[in-house]
Amino acid sequence: MSREGVHPLAACETDDVGHGTRIAAFAHVEEGAVIGAHCELGEHVSIRRGVVIGNGVRIEAGAQAWLGVVVEDDVTIGPNVTLGADSFDHKSPPEARTIVHARACLGANATIFRGVNVGQNARIGPGSVVNRTVPANSVVVGNPARISGYVDSAPAAEPVKMVRPVPQEFEGVRRTGVRGVTLHQLPRIIDMRGILSVGEFERDIPFPVRRYFMVFDVESEEVRGEHAHRACHQFLVCVSGSTAVVADDGETREEFLLSDPSIGIYLPPMVWATQYKYSADAKLLVFASDYYDPDDYIRDYEQFLAELRGGRP
Repeated sequence: MSREGVHPLAACETDDVGHGTRIAAFAHVEEGAVIGAHCELGEHVSIRRGVVIGNGVRIEAGAQAWLGVVVEDDVTIGPNVTLGADSFDHKSPPEARTIVHARACLGANATIFRGVNVGQNARIGPGSVVNRTVPANSVVVGNPARISGYVDSAPAAEPVKMVRPVPQEFEGVRRTGVRGVTLHQLPRIIDMRGILSVGEFERDIPFPVRRYFMVFDVESEEVRGEHAHRACHQFLVCVSGSTAVVADDGETREEFLLSDPSIGIYLPPMVWATQYKYSADAKLLVFASDYYDPDDYIRDYEQFLAELRGGRP
């Protein structure tokens, strides 16, 4: 290891430090830790044995990473962040890994409990306490942390939430900015007896339907979906209450608030979809083109991106 970037007052006990990495005064890196190239470790940073830090990681002053922590490339960790902390109930075993995936950003004073994964490009708000897995590209805040939105798909973008309240006045089919995703205004028949909304398979719903399922009684902070299908087409209608649907084609990501049972959203194969912000009375009806097949699901966002590029992770 070159000591060129290590401050004389830093305690760096490992020999596994990459080229171009700088370690500030009073930082402590224990023996057995691995630090990648071109990283920045601020003053009083504490990196315990066995921790693996990728390339291009910035760790601000006072942050600490405990046993079992893995930080992938280009992650930003704010001041006084704690990674791999014991939870209050100690449910995670001591050997459980805490993984922060590439390009995530952790705000100042955030705490990530042991065994929690933070998804690629996720944003953790300052002071948040994270006790469950954070989906890729999500923005989470609070104690305990809950999803408040999703970041824009551009890797260097700020966490701008692309909210698209579905328009109430449009006819037929409206294209969105996400490849292949369309909004559908289903026929509405209104008279003094009430409102009737109707949809015809292979006309209003643009594929033969082989399966349906209903999602309801979801706590508002819970997240559903978080996957893509290789072959299955889906059509979503919120028949009661409201829920937000995030659609992502790997380049463009938009969020749609479904709150009208006469409006549906079509999700073609190879679009990453997430549903969250369920109202207490929300009931989400989903039509699918295929019978259930676990091999049709892609549940890892990085694998989804790799398959879009025609390869495997």
